[in-house]
Amino acid sequence: MSALKWQGWLVGLVVLAGLLVFAPLGLYVWASGEGPGEPAEVPPGAAVDDVRVTSCRVDPVGRRVVAGVDVTGRVPGASAYLVTVEFRESAEPEPGGRAAQALARIPGVARGATEHAEVVGPVWPAAKVPWCGVAGAEFSPTPSASTP
Repeated sequence: MSALKWQGWLVGLVVLAGLLVFAPLGLYVWASGEGPGEPAEVPPGAAVDDVRVTSCRVDPVGRRVVAGVDVTGRVPGASAYLVTVEFRESAEPEPGGRAAQALARIPGVARGATEHAEVVGPVWPAAKVPWCGVAGAEFSPTPSASTP
């Protein structure tokens, strides 16, 4: 046999081996439903990226700290967010110290929509300026009216 015939057989065997390896992988990806047009599942802890504190002030009447929180939905459908806001005297946490926290529940946040909530914290000393920040956030999909 000539060298050209051997090269032809070699190319054919390499192509066949490639099909045997990559065809099942392609079928697996296709069957899993994770195509390029479909959104991937959002990893846990990603809800913190959807939340930001927009204001932090002391209410003059009750001397309580009030934080404004904005949540922008990122997942398909509507989601309910549970946001933990932390109140401290400085942006740097004190070693071994415990900061005051408050929860805000923001239901029905649609994908791409921004919802606002106000979180009321503790009574604040008159001579101190508060710092408000997001300590944590979680979301859960809100069931639609059509699902049982």
